[in-house]
Amino acid sequence: MGQTAPQVRGFFDATTSTLSYLVADPATGAAAIIDPVLDFEGKAARTSTASADRMIEAAAGLKVEWILETHTHADHLSAAPYVKGKVGGRIAIGAHVAEVQRTWKRLLNLDPDFRADGSQFDQLFAEGDRFRIGTLDVAVLHTPGHTPACNTYVVTAPGSPACAFVGDTLFMPDYGTARADFPGGDARQLYRSIRRILSLPPDTRIFVGHDYQPGGRAMAYEATVAEHRRANLHVKDGTSEDAFVEFRTNRDRTLDMPTLLLPSIQINIRAGRLPTAESNGIAYLKIPLNHF
Repeated sequence: MGQTAPQVRGFFDATTSTLSYLVADPATGAAAIIDPVLDFEGKAARTSTASADRMIEAAAGLKVEWILETHTHADHLSAAPYVKGKVGGRIAIGAHVAEVQRTWKRLLNLDPDFRADGSQFDQLFAEGDRFRIGTLDVAVLHTPGHTPACNTYVVTAPGSPACAFVGDTLFMPDYGTARADFPGGDARQLYRSIRRILSLPPDTRIFVGHDYQPGGRAMAYEATVAEHRRANLHVKDGTSEDAFVEFRTNRDRTLDMPTLLLPSIQINIRAGRLPTAESNGIAYLKIPLNHF
């Protein structure tokens, strides 16, 4: 890689199979943290920060300008506010998060005062927006399908392959693609979003949001556009939209709900903040009985 290439370091949370990233500009020391994880022990309903602290330690000496969420995660809690409190940065997500908030506000019968307008985040990015991490240019692609608010962040520097952070839209080629059966998900949209990502230059480096280590292989999180087009189990070149939609829909019917969906979504639609504590000083989550 050239001396201006984005410096990318991945962090793997084995409990949720989640990948978070620290992206740094070698020219200025500016950085972004992508999809940080807040640890959650479900039996005791207790949060902790070991995963986020590893990222914070790795960011020492860097100027964190952004904390980027690729989407409203349904399988882990976001540590964005904790990270911001330690190293700074603006918490950002796709503007369509308001649609996700409206859906879950209705399903969970949240307090009428809960604002379903994305205002809990510092920045809402729309399709085509651009921003910088130091001298690195970042383009925002709205890539819905897994959720309505999924964004891909494409980071570029002169003379180096682009880096695309795709969240859960794509997994490694030997595992395929994300599910599309969450509220607001759509398999046909997912296919079109993926083909858009795979229309980026062949040497573009794709960084995925999870790795489930099929066959017990070592954890991996990066593959090129060319590798996905050649070998992705679900969407390699030659896979038609209708064939993908049929496959994805049938497969999604067999999948269990993510273990942490209910706690995750209630925290993450609040930009990673816990619900307001009640009169006894304790914050509570809601469990909708006999709904899902």
